[in-house]
Amino acid sequence: MRNVRVSQLDRNAVEDQDVEIVERKGIGHPDSICDGIAEAVSRSLSQLYLDRVGKVLHYNTDETQLVAGRAAPAFEGGEVLEPIYILIVGRATKEYEGEQFPVESTALSAAREYLASVAPELDLETDVVIDVKLGEGSGDLQSVFGEDGVEVPMANDTSYGVGHAPLTETEEIVLTAERELNGSYAADHPELGPDVKIMGKREGDHVDITVAAAIVDRYVDDVDDYVAAVEEIEAFVADLAESHTDRTVSVEVNTADDLEAGSIYLTTTGLSAEQGDDGSVGRGNRANGLITPNRPMSMEATSGKNPVNHIGKIYNLLSTEVAHAVVDEADGIRDLQIRILSQIGRPIDRPHVADTRVVTEDGVTVADVEAEVTEIVDEKLANVTDVTRRAVEGDVSTF
Repeated sequence: MRNVRVSQLDRNAVEDQDVEIVERKGIGHPDSICDGIAEAVSRSLSQLYLDRVGKVLHYNTDETQLVAGRAAPAFEGGEVLEPIYILIVGRATKEYEGEQFPVESTALSAAREYLASVAPELDLETDVVIDVKLGEGSGDLQSVFGEDGVEVPMANDTSYGVGHAPLTETEEIVLTAERELNGSYAADHPELGPDVKIMGKREGDHVDITVAAAIVDRYVDDVDDYVAAVEEIEAFVADLAESHTDRTVSVEVNTADDLEAGSIYLTTTGLSAEQGDDGSVGRGNRANGLITPNRPMSMEATSGKNPVNHIGKIYNLLSTEVAHAVVDEADGIRDLQIRILSQIGRPIDRPHVADTRVVTEDGVTVADVEAEVTEIVDEKLANVTDVTRRAVEGDVSTF
């Protein structure tokens, strides 16, 4: 058995607390753009190494930065005056057993493909400059990084991951609203850009949702068109929220607008990055897609880290999956948080500790669920390398 501990969580379930705050930065937010590019580059480098040598070599691309550009949006279409600048920074293996790898061109291609998929109004030829600076990996970390014949890699860092479950109603609303706005809604409403940020606040039994939604200028003719677009987003989110809760809900969109002064959230590309908003990997959503100040969170950036033995990625993804698996399979748990700590050089399936804390339902004690929780956590740790496979294949979300 691994070092799995189960104990009582020393707080009320978040759903029962008086005030809850939840945030999600949408896929077009500058921080999320950096996360998405870093992870796209990570997957491409993994696949490059697998194709060439049959295994993932050492790399990390979790330091991507975005410097905002300058734009002049206008009804029926404005223009970008100064391009957005994106710098992909990290470390990668450029040569192995005499073979050299095109790591920087691979990274550049992955970044461009990702931007094309999430920001269709961004002209990749004129609106953005992408630079790549990948140095060689650290020799000592490369030696820790999965030697031939070792089934379970050794942790490359002493770090930890954090997960929780189940999601509260407010968390579900915030997460689902952004995904739907940037999914089915945006498909039918091209005026909505991908830069959508949602903040949820619950006080008692009332939920307030604040949405910042970038409106694309060439799809709106005037202020009336803009106001109509904002009101339609507001109605959509309100309907969605009310389907997730019996609590009362209020929704406001683009609250900084001043129509009389002509100050509105109008963009040329659908991105705030076109005008003043910079971004960095790891400054936005955690591995579960949310920012949750009511719960413990890891400060590690998940996106862009190597999926083989980098704990900042593996344990954050694993902790989230473990938390949901436990509450799905074990009865009687209202709230669960888990912290999994590594020690550099230890096998990643043998953490220093997997600290699982629970709030149980009335009539259920920790002793009632301890054995089942321990078994589920232990099983997930035993299969930790599956996280690597799914990360390489793009089957898990890191932000």
